[in-house]
Amino acid sequence: MVTIIKISHSIASILSYNENKVKTGAGECIKAANFPLELEKLTFTLKLNRFLNRAKLNENAKRNTVHISLNFHPLDNLSKEVLIEITDTYMEKIGFSKQPYLIYQHHDAGHPHLHIITNNIERDGKRIDLHHLAIKKSEPARKEIEKVFGLVKAEGRKNKEVFSLDPIPTSKVRYGEITSMKAISNVLNRVLNTYKYCNLQELNAVLKQYNVMADPGKEDSKMFTSKGLLYRILDEKGNTVGFQSRRAIFIYSQL
Repeated sequence: MVTIIKISHSIASILSYNENKVKTGAGECIKAANFPLELEKLTFTLKLNRFLNRAKLNENAKRNTVHISLNFHPLDNLSKEVLIEITDTYMEKIGFSKQPYLIYQHHDAGHPHLHIITNNIERDGKRIDLHHLAIKKSEPARKEIEKVFGLVKAEGRKNKEVFSLDPIPTSKVRYGEITSMKAISNVLNRVLNTYKYCNLQELNAVLKQYNVMADPGKEDSKMFTSKGLLYRILDEKGNTVGFQSRRAIFIYSQL
């Protein structure tokens, strides 16, 4: 089992990424732990507000969102129930069992994997220490879980390429080939959660590889002052074509 932990301050974008997987049939939310309602009754807003309300308990903690992926060997034939049990065990061992967390099972890779969304603000407003979380807590938990559940070990194998976590290729958007909104959404989900960028120019350098451009609008426009972005499809010459997708996402808060 391979674990990847990412710390962020933008719960909305991470939740949207996983919820869009569900909408497109590429993922499924299989558990909502420590939420006041059953999973079937939870809307996107209810899920988001649960995390935002926790974050408000300690506004000094700027990086309070934890996004974890658990990646299994293709030979690990695990049922949904076992995947949930593994995740619950993992969360307990790293000290997050009492935190609200969502478990998403993704179906868009060659190996079984889960995504976990949680935060580190406890009910009393105290922070769970994230310093060396991967080394001091996650690694020991991973190794123990491999033994308890009989998983293929991530270490000591000659054929380590089976654990390659290369990004899934995203097809270039071409106007008219697939629904424009869906095409742009697919590109954004991949780029915003895979690449690191420091400004709009760097973001566009990546987006243009997929024939998409992020436009902040004119400086006197409402979109520019509200830090919104308009996503445009580009043709082979770099000119904008066809439908335009307007989405309110937290781009500038991530730069």
